[in-house]
Amino acid sequence: MQVAFIHALAQAHQQAAAPLPGPAFCQLADQVLQLLFPERATRPLSSPDAVEAELGQLQSKLTTLLHAVLPPAPAATVAVTCLEGLPLLRESLLRDAAAIVAADPAAQGLAEVISTYPGFYAIAMHRLAHALGQLRVPRVPRLLSEYAHAQTGVDIHPGARIGPSFCIDHGTGIVIGETAVIGAHVQVFQGVTLGALSVAKHMANMKRHPTIEDHVVIYAGATILGGSTVVGSRSIIGGNVWLTESVPSHSRVYHRAQIHVTRTEDPTADIVFSI
Repeated sequence: MQVAFIHALAQAHQQAAAPLPGPAFCQLADQVLQLLFPERATRPLSSPDAVEAELGQLQSKLTTLLHAVLPPAPAATVAVTCLEGLPLLRESLLRDAAAIVAADPAAQGLAEVISTYPGFYAIAMHRLAHALGQLRVPRVPRLLSEYAHAQTGVDIHPGARIGPSFCIDHGTGIVIGETAVIGAHVQVFQGVTLGALSVAKHMANMKRHPTIEDHVVIYAGATILGGSTVVGSRSIIGGNVWLTESVPSHSRVYHRAQIHVTRTEDPTADIVFSI
């Protein structure tokens, strides 16, 4: 092995940022959700004292883990702030779960949605990651968002601002960019992209992703791009729509596809496709 290569790697290791305890952070996030929702817990807590003890342990673990990215004093402050925000987080997530139940005919109730639906889990992890991002915690919010992405196929940047009663149906393949703004009571199906028209690096501090106002439904495969693109309230965006300009409230935007169906009298005849 070349000596210069070995020395270059050694220097890179010496200059690297502190290791991030990724699995421990992800496990802690799951523990938070298990505390907030006994439907996700393997063993529900038996008393208020047990809940209080669990909260104390979570705060201590979070403080310790945050030392990897923050000095001790800010780490302790952030941990306290996060724990104090849990009542509002639970209330917000219950509204998300209720929105999923109301929108999905297959949903059998809150317990099923909270314990099994990947859309709910993706939303929950995003709200945790977003809260940490708002507190200026480096690296960890993106860690949690990528963990949820791996678990669910839903890719939500922690910077995205998502309003109450958000419903993700199915979810696989959804991408929501960093500067996207989503209002209240929005419903999004699988394969939807809320993305940027340009990925030029100089646009890093600009709004690059669309704004979705209240009570909008976006069906499967739709792509909505651009920081100046606004989908007005109570609009419906149909499946496979490609949208790069704003539409007013109460709009109906559909993709019109032409489908040709042919029939043969001989079911054993060869099938010939024209592409």
